[in-house]
Amino acid sequence: MAIGLALIFLVIIIVGIWLIIEVKRLKHKVFAIFLILLILFSYLSFVAVVKGKDLDLKSVAGWKTASKLYYSWLVNVFHNVKAVTSYASKQDWKNITISNSTNTKNKTIENKTSNIDIWSKL
Repeated sequence: MAIGLALIFLVIIIVGIWLIIEVKRLKHKVFAIFLILLILFSYLSFVAVVKGKDLDLKSVAGWKTASKLYYSWLVNVFHNVKAVTSYASKQDWKNITISNSTNTKNKTIENKTSNIDIWSKL
């Protein structure tokens, strides 16, 4: 009986060590993928922002102008994300509106049995 318990304990330790190593390796993979996606986003968005602006990227003045354009674009993107998130969080998510294609009126479905919203069910 003692040998069986020792064997089970040993297997649990081995599996635990293996899981710890795999989780660390997974963290490195997730971080590497995040960095790759960040670099791709930065490059593609920079190209999209300076496209058609007729900038000379071989001079320092051209890079300054391009960096100012990119920075202002990035600030506006984050401002728009903040505005959309704020608007969505202020909505009444308790009522669901369904649009009927044959009828132009909207039908609102309300839960009349209880006043529990979706967040309290989670």
